[in-house]
Amino acid sequence: MNEVKSETQHPTVKSKQATRLITFAVILAIIVGWHSSWLYPLKMLTVFFHELSHALMTVATGGKVVSFELDPRQGGAVMSAGGNRFWTLTAGYLGSLLWGVVLFWFADRTRLDRYATGALALLMTVVILLFSPNQFALIFCLIVGAILALLAIKGSHWLNDLVLRLIGVSCMMYVPLDIISDTIVRSHLRSDAAMLAEEFGGATILWGLIWLAISVVVGVWMLIKVWKSK
Repeated sequence: MNEVKSETQHPTVKSKQATRLITFAVILAIIVGWHSSWLYPLKMLTVFFHELSHALMTVATGGKVVSFELDPRQGGAVMSAGGNRFWTLTAGYLGSLLWGVVLFWFADRTRLDRYATGALALLMTVVILLFSPNQFALIFCLIVGAILALLAIKGSHWLNDLVLRLIGVSCMMYVPLDIISDTIVRSHLRSDAAMLAEEFGGATILWGLIWLAISVVVGVWMLIKVWKSK
């Protein structure tokens, strides 16, 4: 009896092809809609991660967070006392990049998407309890945290995966653009890079270029890993 060859691909192959398509569809959607209002929550999440990274590095290096602020105009600030200034100032852009990479990694490499979404919801709630947020930060974290918690409990694996990819990719794209805007194009601003230059030497643009190179390399590396995954 002759063996009949099946044209059906292995499920894992189909899964990886779908992953690539979803990832690059997410990237395309973000590029096309970069200036649209639907991306606003994702951009504010990147700002939240930026300020959270400042706060966590302050505490990790022996300092104290006095206040945690988010500005609806896509800005924010962490007032702190003590801590290692070099690492605290460096943590903002690179920290928000790292948060994006970690969330994207959970979506792409694990089946723990709902747990990651739930953990993010819990994190945003805990930040409100630990630090002293301004009114907008309080409202933003509570609303987004509640939505993420509901998604983790009621949402499908596919939907949680998509949301984590959206957050992760938007962070990886927003960070380098933000660095260019704040430290290179508008180098006169009192940014993290400007304060780093004042306190440790170098120039604002120099620190901005270093952070920009790191963010671009990491982002491209992540996309290559997705494309080459088998």
